[in-house]
Amino acid sequence: MTSSPAIYADIEKCVDAIIEKVGKDIKFGMPLGLGKPVHLVNALYARAKKDPELKLTIASAISLEKPGGSSRLEKNFMGPFSKRVFADIPDIEYVKDLRANKLPSNVVVQEFFFKAGSFLNHPGQQQNYICTNYTHVVRDLVRLGVNVAAQIVAKRTIDGKTTYSLSCNPDTSLDLVPRLRELEAKGKKIAIVGEVNNNLPFMVNHAEVEGDAFDMLVDSKAYEYPLFGAPNMAITPADHMIGFNASTLLKDGGTLQVGIGSLGSALVYSTILRHEHNDVYQTMMDELQLSQKFPIISEIGERGRFDKGLYGCSEMMVDGFIYLYRAGILKREVFDDFDLQTLINEGKVHQKVDMSALDALLERGVISSPLKSRDVDYLKKYGVLREGVEYRGGSLVIDDKVIGADLENQEHRDQLVVNALGDSLKGGIIMHGGFFLGPQNFYQMLRDLSEDENKKFCMTSVCFINHLFDHFYGDQKLKVAQRKEARFINSTMMYTMNGAAVSDGLESGKVVSGVGGQYNFVAMAHEIDDARSILKMKSTRSTPEGVKSNIVLNYGHITIPRHLRDVVVTEYGVADLLGKADKDVYIELIKIADSRFQDELISQAKAVGKIPADYQLPAEYRNNTPERLMSVYNKYKAKGFFDPFPFGCDFTAEELKIGKALKGLKAKTGTRGGMFKAILDAIKIKDVPQDLRPLLQRMSMDNPAGLKEKLEQKLLLSELMG
Repeated sequence: MTSSPAIYADIEKCVDAIIEKVGKDIKFGMPLGLGKPVHLVNALYARAKKDPELKLTIASAISLEKPGGSSRLEKNFMGPFSKRVFADIPDIEYVKDLRANKLPSNVVVQEFFFKAGSFLNHPGQQQNYICTNYTHVVRDLVRLGVNVAAQIVAKRTIDGKTTYSLSCNPDTSLDLVPRLRELEAKGKKIAIVGEVNNNLPFMVNHAEVEGDAFDMLVDSKAYEYPLFGAPNMAITPADHMIGFNASTLLKDGGTLQVGIGSLGSALVYSTILRHEHNDVYQTMMDELQLSQKFPIISEIGERGRFDKGLYGCSEMMVDGFIYLYRAGILKREVFDDFDLQTLINEGKVHQKVDMSALDALLERGVISSPLKSRDVDYLKKYGVLREGVEYRGGSLVIDDKVIGADLENQEHRDQLVVNALGDSLKGGIIMHGGFFLGPQNFYQMLRDLSEDENKKFCMTSVCFINHLFDHFYGDQKLKVAQRKEARFINSTMMYTMNGAAVSDGLESGKVVSGVGGQYNFVAMAHEIDDARSILKMKSTRSTPEGVKSNIVLNYGHITIPRHLRDVVVTEYGVADLLGKADKDVYIELIKIADSRFQDELISQAKAVGKIPADYQLPAEYRNNTPERLMSVYNKYKAKGFFDPFPFGCDFTAEELKIGKALKGLKAKTGTRGGMFKAILDAIKIKDVPQDLRPLLQRMSMDNPAGLKEKLEQKLLLSELMG
């Protein structure tokens, strides 16, 4: 390891130094999402474009790009929005060239996770995709031959000491850098590089590192830029109902993993609804008859407030966790000591310190009586004793008072209570996360955390979070103790009736996104007695051929195998599949399918002999229709609940109207027949309604030039007027 990094105010000189250190065959590893050092990778990429002898392999995931749109309508809509929301944020140049199919032959981009659907029709990226579990990424980067690892970092100086924060992406870096240093010690040429950007929230705990973690640092205000903010997407009525159903499975005092996207936001919203408006929440549960129809809710879930609170353990710290924290839900602290954590779980040690904590630790054999020096250090570390307590000559000393250390002596005990006990436990963590990415206000909320609050959020290695056993971050027993009543909640695209999940790709072989950490969390749930894996899914999807069921008989690609089936949630309910016979698995899934497809699914299941030939679906599951859900949804929305953007919105009111119209138009024109009907409806429009003129102006379509533009204007008007 280097003693101190070389610091560069000129990024080109840093590129020179990298090439000098590792040569012209560069395997450049970067974190997924936000943590990419944009200026550095752009400079290195530009150098590779100029120098064909420089071979550059870029290994990463989720290369962020500003939304642009493909059609003229989409470009007219997204252009002004992107300019407003993403102003001053630099583009990642290799992504722009990928989109334009202009990547030079000496550059290869390999990713292990795509933004969903972003490279579905890009042969190059489909061919270069690396399929791997998140926890195996470091292994695969090493096998790929990565010799440069780089990311953006935050910097701060306190009392003359400068440290750096891996902030949004310690997820793989905390494990990759030591592996690369091992290879360096064996003679491999390695460069570890940081690009300072103080717009990053400075996260402490595991994310805070010394300067000697890096070989080189790019540190200049000229290279700082606003962080890429991923706008909140609208939570649809179906999303909200899925989130509501999933929230009934959470246990007060438990553990929560939340996935990215509108389904994750919907879950967070309903969790807060349950806590802050519990009477409304319970009334809605009863109206939907959830507990009666789905016994699992009473078996593993609850419907009350979160008095004990939740602990977050999630590979992605989504912005929802901050909203849960602000609502007083994310508050259950976990500790890095197995004995202490176990006693807390058993209710023998509490957050507010009293003598019962000492007694419980003594009974368990963690401390001795009389107290020894090591006992005092241990008790001070966790706040059981005050910071100023010292051990001298067999006694405790604080503020010049000498206190006996015999816990079985009542006088000593009384003196301890008055003079030495701490107020509350310290060192607890309420959130372990691997990486974060979200809207701009999320980053500001993280920057606004006080120092004490910051210490409760630990950004760390994905290997710590995503599974129980690892070589670097403590034993399995401690993680199990921390993750009690865990609900590992993720999303999937489709589910087969025999219990397999389709989450990352299509049966054609095309990759939609990636496995990421989903397999890890599903498998981990099966290894912890009181944990459950919960996969959320919309029951249907819209296609050019019409609406189709996402619950299917079979599919030619799976992400999660059927033997790891557990809980599946749709907008219509909760299917409990754990440990059940195939017949019951098929039936449970049919119960939460859209009723338009239930008869077909029943017929298919009977045809393959998986459910009895005389099976009849009970009447209470026969009303799984969008119309019924909308009636319930609209009733509560009219009361002020279930806003499509409960956590803020970057779109203007005009843009929301236009966006909804564009989405509807795209769905209608997805087939030849649909296109023909849409055109017939559009050409009937003669005049532009006055109230829609501002929307056309926003789309730069108020003065169409030719026949095609006039038709596009009428198509948009038809949808806006519909």
